[in-house]
Amino acid sequence: MGPYRLVLADDHQLFREGLRRILEENPDLKVVGEAGDGRELLDLLQKLTPDLILLDISMPNLRGIDAIPEIKKIRPSAKILILTTFSEKAFVYESIALGADGYFLKQDAGPELYAAIENIRRGKVHVPRSFSGQLEVDWEDVRRGAQKPALTSREKEILTLVAEGKSNNEIAELLFISVFTVKRHRTNIMEKLNLNKSSDLVRYALQKGYI
Repeated sequence: MGPYRLVLADDHQLFREGLRRILEENPDLKVVGEAGDGRELLDLLQKLTPDLILLDISMPNLRGIDAIPEIKKIRPSAKILILTTFSEKAFVYESIALGADGYFLKQDAGPELYAAIENIRRGKVHVPRSFSGQLEVDWEDVRRGAQKPALTSREKEILTLVAEGKSNNEIAELLFISVFTVKRHRTNIMEKLNLNKSSDLVRYALQKGYI
């Protein structure tokens, strides 16, 4: 059996270079390609058949998280490990629900990265140690498509207004609905995204580009 073939996709060249050095210290791993944005990655996958793609969650031209379904269309057997600085649980759920096989925080890059890759190589879902309180079967269910329902068009509309800093009363007036209905929608959104505080909801909306 040959080395485990990896592709690195990150828009920061210095990070890719450092990551390559870390990975190639392990003789069982081989970096076979690199991409600086999502579109470049998809083009690269037309030529390469990696075992694992280490994918930055946010890149130019096509964000990593949006590239996941496209990657699976081109290379269904390729595993995907999301690399990011975002530790919000909502991003973990969304990434794995879209088809990623693991989620790894860039600040943990080092020996722990080898463990993440090995877990994925063995068919497991890897999540950060900060989420170790979650039962592994939860993440397996998410990967199998048992995640909570996607946001409705109305919920996305309200999330956009939240990102714009609108209050519940202002949202109710703009959408011609009651304040109670706005609150109910916000509660549903937070449950679906697995968020606990209103500040988390605003942060998520801003990070996901709802404004």
